[in-house]
Amino acid sequence: MKKNILNISLVPALLFCITNIALAQNIRSSVNKGVELYDKKKYVDSEVEFKKGLEKSPDNFHANFNLGDSYYKEGKYEEALRSYQSALAKAENNKLKAEVYHNIGNSLLKDKKIKESIGAYADALKLNPKDEATKYNLSYALNLLKNNDQKNKKNKSDKKNKDDKNKQNNKNDKNQNQNKNNKDQKKNQQQNQQNQNQDQNDQQKQKQQNQPQQNQISKAQAEAIFNALNNDEKDLQKQLRKMKGQPIKTGKDW
Repeated sequence: MKKNILNISLVPALLFCITNIALAQNIRSSVNKGVELYDKKKYVDSEVEFKKGLEKSPDNFHANFNLGDSYYKEGKYEEALRSYQSALAKAENNKLKAEVYHNIGNSLLKDKKIKESIGAYADALKLNPKDEATKYNLSYALNLLKNNDQKNKKNKSDKKNKDDKNKQNNKNDKNQNQNKNNKDQKKNQQQNQQNQNQDQNDQQKQKQQNQPQQNQISKAQAEAIFNALNNDEKDLQKQLRKMKGQPIKTGKDW
């Protein structure tokens, strides 16, 4: 039997070889040949041999367990998990069950199911509390979970800080835009008021220009007075009274 230990590099243990002469010769031959190929790191070929043994005896513990090891080495962790679970159902004692739970934990951990792997290692230690390899793997998985939790908390905190910063920036931008709009509106109001005042001034000037000023005579009136000078004083006085304003007294100085 091969127990996989999660170290920097996995340290393999021995697979089960079938030595019971009571088993059929062809099953023993397939399983033992698979073990030889596995030891030579020919994992795909060993998988084929273990499957041959299972075709002849689907309930064989050794073939199921060893097939799980071949899958594990090939990186087929879901397939390995199914083979180990089949072997677990066929295990005859607690020691064998502990070995299976250990490798179930390894498959789960490799498949990034850390919490599930911790549960499998714990089950293995319940059945075999002195297993140092399982203790090591359990400690490794717990530290990995702790680091991941801290990393996730940091990521959440960073994300929250980033979101808060974005909200503040958006608020500042909104305030700046509002201030700008208020300034523009005030400027427009001032400009409109100035334009309105200018229009009123222009209208007033135009009105003043259109109205004759007091004591100001028109060209026709000036000509009439000039003609009156050439006539008599009565005609001159008559023309002057027609002008607006204070009466103009005339003498005979001219």
